[in-house]
Amino acid sequence: MYYAGLDFGTSGCRLILINEANELHYEDRVVYADASAQSPALWWQALVQLFSALPVAMRDKLAAISVNGTSGSILLCDEQGQPSSPVLMYNDTRSSAEAATIATLAPENSAAHGVGGSLSKLLFLLQHYPHQTHCYALHQADWISNRLLNQWGLSDENNCLKLGYDPVARQWPQWLALLNVDHLLPKVNKTGQCLGRISAQIAQQLHLPQQLNIVAGTTDSIAAFIATGAKNIGDAVSSLGSTLAIKLLSPKPIYAPKMGIYSHRLGDKWLVGGASNTGGAVLLKYFDKAQLVTLTQQVNPKQLLNLHYYPLDGKGERFPIADSNKLAILTPRPDSDAEFFQAMLEGIADIETQAYHCLTQLGAIQPNMIYTVGGGNANERWTNIRQAKLAIDIKNPVYSEAAYGSALLAKGLLF
Repeated sequence: MYYAGLDFGTSGCRLILINEANELHYEDRVVYADASAQSPALWWQALVQLFSALPVAMRDKLAAISVNGTSGSILLCDEQGQPSSPVLMYNDTRSSAEAATIATLAPENSAAHGVGGSLSKLLFLLQHYPHQTHCYALHQADWISNRLLNQWGLSDENNCLKLGYDPVARQWPQWLALLNVDHLLPKVNKTGQCLGRISAQIAQQLHLPQQLNIVAGTTDSIAAFIATGAKNIGDAVSSLGSTLAIKLLSPKPIYAPKMGIYSHRLGDKWLVGGASNTGGAVLLKYFDKAQLVTLTQQVNPKQLLNLHYYPLDGKGERFPIADSNKLAILTPRPDSDAEFFQAMLEGIADIETQAYHCLTQLGAIQPNMIYTVGGGNANERWTNIRQAKLAIDIKNPVYSEAAYGSALLAKGLLF
């Protein structure tokens, strides 16, 4: 049997199939012609294209599907699931007035704060499309899985966090009633829980098995975490991309809103973490990609410079230090570009070390394994520097695609 993960990202959709041994057996991707004009019709077209290209032998042995989508992207639908508003994507910032309203009502530790949350976007849509018939507020992953089921108003604990859902009490909090959105809120299911079987009509349309299970999904970043194989308390993932993001599996939730730290529920565990403004974007501010390759060969992990840099691309930091006025520290600058580059790598490693220490101070346990994803995981010398600073086992995962993580959910990773 095969298990499918669908990842709806910023620029396209990816499909991955795994087998009973969790081996990646098939992969395909559709790139959106115009990623700036996203809609449910565009997502569904990508899904149809991917399953149409799937070999019949694999399609017939498909047992379950799980979907992830961008965190905070939301739309309104009518009773039949037809969109009654446009989609507001995760990076849409027009809901500042609505976010200000939420700030007067929501508890400090709620993930619904800010324009990045789906709750402020929901209020914006209600304000600007008041004459439509709205029945459901659905996130990107919700709409896809609901259409596969032909059953509307279903979501999961991870996608609903930024809509105001309380994952500790596992219910919608009472303060949401003050915003008059209760009637639109989806029924929340556990991430990884089977929602039901595919609609007979959709199964026929896509030439998929009638017994195909649809499994409650998650957000793209959490699916990518799951893909690494991190699943035990103390397992962590550092993403070394344009910025530095870390996530750690904890036995209890942690909240530090000023640092951007919230907790997602994963079965009986909690995924905690935050993101720093340091990362690859700072390196590219001083060196182009070709220079980075050349300078890396001159990095000496056995002779650390210890210049105590704090590399930032601009003013302000949120995690592990909450300071909107914090400035980069990139002095003294050595005469050698290679040493300047190494000092920045050491600085980012110091911030990563401080970030994990910060989580420990807030109540998380010390990481026992750190999986590394993102562009920085290919830099072996940087890994050696990080290993020296962190004194924790570092591992490059075999898989890190969000679609692979969703396929693991489809197979029943959490249940």
